[in-house]
Amino acid sequence: MKIYDISRELFSAQVYPGDPVPSMELLRSLKKPDPDPFQLSRLTMGSHSGTHLDAPRHFHRNGLDVSQVDLHRCVGLCKVVQGKEKISPKEIEGFLEDGTKRLLIKGEGNVISRECARAAVRCGLYCLGVEGVDVGGAGDTREVHLELLSAQVVILESLDLSQVACGEYFLAAQPLKARGLDGSPIRAILLEGMR
Repeated sequence: MKIYDISRELFSAQVYPGDPVPSMELLRSLKKPDPDPFQLSRLTMGSHSGTHLDAPRHFHRNGLDVSQVDLHRCVGLCKVVQGKEKISPKEIEGFLEDGTKRLLIKGEGNVISRECARAAVRCGLYCLGVEGVDVGGAGDTREVHLELLSAQVVILESLDLSQVACGEYFLAAQPLKARGLDGSPIRAILLEGMR
């Protein structure tokens, strides 16, 4: 079995415009001249920092938060496909016609339109992951999120699929169990050779 880490390093990952930049502050340090007995850090970041999962609460006032997301949606067999700048609804349907429930799309310039989101929902998709910081394109992002999250489709953003070939894998991309949060950083992995 081979493990692929498809997460970006938190502090160097691209930040969505206007979101807080992740930072770390040492509260206790083992490296001080008079060292503390342990090291302890304070982490400051947005709920959509680095590789992360969007929960329905991100766009729906009464939507599920990350602690309520059905983990079955973000853990299980998945398919990695090569995307392109503009993906059509027919292409989305083609990716999913074999019953795929979790789809990861390679390529940072991919744009998922509202029509593509509708096609994914019609096909019963559980989870959609992209390499860009936003699953929707400029001017369409709210509608794309609403379509997917209204159907409980989990969204994974800012993945790193550069070292992964197209094909079938086992995905593990669980959010933190944090009540009330609209999104959560994740350490997403793909397992190859596990069925």
